[in-house]
Amino acid sequence: MAQIIQKNRLTVEQNWQKELAMSFTDPISLLQYLQIDSSDFAADAEARRLFPMRVPRHFARLMEKGNRHDPLLLQVLPDRKEFLTPPGFVLDPLSEHDTAGRGLLHKYNSRVLMIVRGGCAVNCRYCFRRHFPYSDNSLSKQEFAAHIDYLAANSQINEVIFSGGDPLMAKDTHLADMARQIADISHIKRLRIHTRLPVVLPERLDSAFFDWFATSPLQRILVLHVNHANELSTELVNRLATLKQAGVTLLNQAVLLRGVNDTADAQEALNEALFDAGVMPYYLHTLDKVQGAAHFDMTLDEARALMAEVIKRQPGFMVPKLVTEIGGQPGKTPVDLRLHPLEQSPINHA
Repeated sequence: MAQIIQKNRLTVEQNWQKELAMSFTDPISLLQYLQIDSSDFAADAEARRLFPMRVPRHFARLMEKGNRHDPLLLQVLPDRKEFLTPPGFVLDPLSEHDTAGRGLLHKYNSRVLMIVRGGCAVNCRYCFRRHFPYSDNSLSKQEFAAHIDYLAANSQINEVIFSGGDPLMAKDTHLADMARQIADISHIKRLRIHTRLPVVLPERLDSAFFDWFATSPLQRILVLHVNHANELSTELVNRLATLKQAGVTLLNQAVLLRGVNDTADAQEALNEALFDAGVMPYYLHTLDKVQGAAHFDMTLDEARALMAEVIKRQPGFMVPKLVTEIGGQPGKTPVDLRLHPLEQSPINHA
């Protein structure tokens, strides 16, 4: 019986990995699939040299065929504008490259972030870690053991965040073992996973993942990254419902992106769709000023005006906090609709 269960789990794991392996990596092929003219796309395709393209087929199926300006497509399609280098847009906007210590970031007193895996299922063109040195921060077993000792010796730490890349690129056996060792530390209360993978590949929330995450003795939080209501597929919503029934807290972090979700209508639809799916809108981030993504940027005044309209339309529990991140600051900085940006002060949230 044990052999049959193990075989079934391997089959499940291979299903999502097989689907991931079939992702679009050539922008011309993706455009052809979407029935979009690619005759004038050569200069845009060159942006793959700056940051590779990867788009799972599930995510592509959510895009509107024939629409070159589809909000999901714009997030993942290489663009010649990525070669622009306006002032203020840098390789390391959050000053992480020098502080990362072999996969462990301890920027906040009560919690640490572990870079579990460097790869992602989808390469979002606005990613603030598109230049991050993942190869210098991959965790070996020995390094993870050292991190466990570090956690055990720091009693003020009560939460561990699995991040990346995308932590769900790792195998469930590996994640389960990490979670078990973390749960053995008495002062650790919560395990949080930040992931976009289920949004672009819902099959990743499979029985093998559920077996260890839903039954962990830690308080479990899954933070999704959904930017547009069209990303919440039926497949994803159904799988999230199973996790919610098991007591997992579901949150969402989105990024405010010009041309993608930069209207009150788009934000309202996103918040409604999230809440309907049992996911609480958590943060709406202004764009981190990473080199190659300036064409997605919006001014703080534009963001304020948009959020002022959203607040008029929706109840407070459905409106995410509008925040920005500043390299070197100890926490996220709330964008106060009433204040000049220089008058804002950071809040200590991860």
